[in-house]
Amino acid sequence: MKTLFIECNMGASGDMLLGALYELLSDSQKETFFQTMNRLFPGQIMLNASSAEKCGIWGTKMNVVILGEEEAPGQDIPHGREHEHSHPSATEEHQHMGHLHTSYPKMLSKIDKLELSDSVKRHAKAIYTLIGNAESLAHNTDISQIHFHEVGTLDALMDVTGCCLLLELLDPEQILASPIHVGSGSVRCAHGILPVPTPATAEILRDVPIYSGNIEGELCTPTGAAILKHFVSQFTPMPPMSVEQTGYGMGTKDYDTANCLRVFLGALSVLPVPSPRQLPSSFAAQPPKLPRQEETHPDYYTEHFHSLDQILELSCNLDDMTPEAVSYAVTLLLEAGALDVYTSSIYMKKNRPGILLTVLCNLQEESRFSRLILTHTTTRGIRIQPCYRRALDAQFCKVSTVYGEITVKTSTGYGIHKIKPEYEGVAAAARQCKVPFQVVYDAALEACRKSFGN
Repeated sequence: MKTLFIECNMGASGDMLLGALYELLSDSQKETFFQTMNRLFPGQIMLNASSAEKCGIWGTKMNVVILGEEEAPGQDIPHGREHEHSHPSATEEHQHMGHLHTSYPKMLSKIDKLELSDSVKRHAKAIYTLIGNAESLAHNTDISQIHFHEVGTLDALMDVTGCCLLLELLDPEQILASPIHVGSGSVRCAHGILPVPTPATAEILRDVPIYSGNIEGELCTPTGAAILKHFVSQFTPMPPMSVEQTGYGMGTKDYDTANCLRVFLGALSVLPVPSPRQLPSSFAAQPPKLPRQEETHPDYYTEHFHSLDQILELSCNLDDMTPEAVSYAVTLLLEAGALDVYTSSIYMKKNRPGILLTVLCNLQEESRFSRLILTHTTTRGIRIQPCYRRALDAQFCKVSTVYGEITVKTSTGYGIHKIKPEYEGVAAAARQCKVPFQVVYDAALEACRKSFGN
């Protein structure tokens, strides 16, 4: 399963998330990203990326340029470059510290008018709704009364829409994150000096695992918190995964700890076991001989164990499908490449007879087969169980018999050797030659013994 894991050991801000996710893009995707973002507000604001170093780690610092001048970080934004502080009262002037303010409804309208996909705009509006609801609760007012600092509006809007666009380009199947380091102490903002995390950030991160630590400063901003809360399906320590790419998004301030946010993109490994042993290329061309005597010795068996394989068992209970519909779903799943599909009779709630559908598939195929099950059965949920598997190596070859060539499967490993004629070939030959099935089957077995004898 294509998984994005976000490491929040130094919190999260919009620009740090932008920089880290940007590093995961291909060169063509990076070009597409900047072309899309920098045409949103021509002549007003734009993004560019630069390399930055923190404690010997190099990553990407995402910079915002407003009216031709790169924005300089202020003392009230110690971690990132965000100014999304809200104005709590609609009756006050929409002018504060020399800047205009934008209301929450106007912010959603502004997002709707952007040249972005419907998906990106939908996610961006949901994130701003999280921020607006948190601000309204923190200031004890209605969300319609919340107003956003105008310059900060464009700055934070670039962060929010940019992260939504990056995730659309990366298209992970699931997004996980670590518990969030929020920092400690206090931070100065438009309303005065507030504790860390600020009330809005604390409200957004309700039900999310957070911790304070020893670093003084605001490590997690409201925008960073809202982006994580919206997209992350589970906050957990990093699970076993096969990492394909790593990205670093750099913060503004310097600490004793590298001020960066790190992301990992790769395949989730449900079980932390080695990958399957690869067969030598010569195996397919030349079927193995029967095992020698020493290969059946217990010591040989132990020393020549193959690596364990990983598969998933997908299952669901069905009690409202016809037998024909179940048969169709089973056939479709097998044709789609499932390792195996089978059904079992069960009794469900109120003693209703039902069917347990079980599908075995490879780890990386979970999403595809889950979608197939949800599409072609009546179930609303799927149980996913990781399994260890130790399997013999299987190869196919043909043997000549008086009834024609028959395909046989040889299974070998651990000093074990098995041979089995394939049903389809035996049945076809039996029909064509008008002889019993078992006669062809026995002839194929005899041909196997002659071909693979010691």
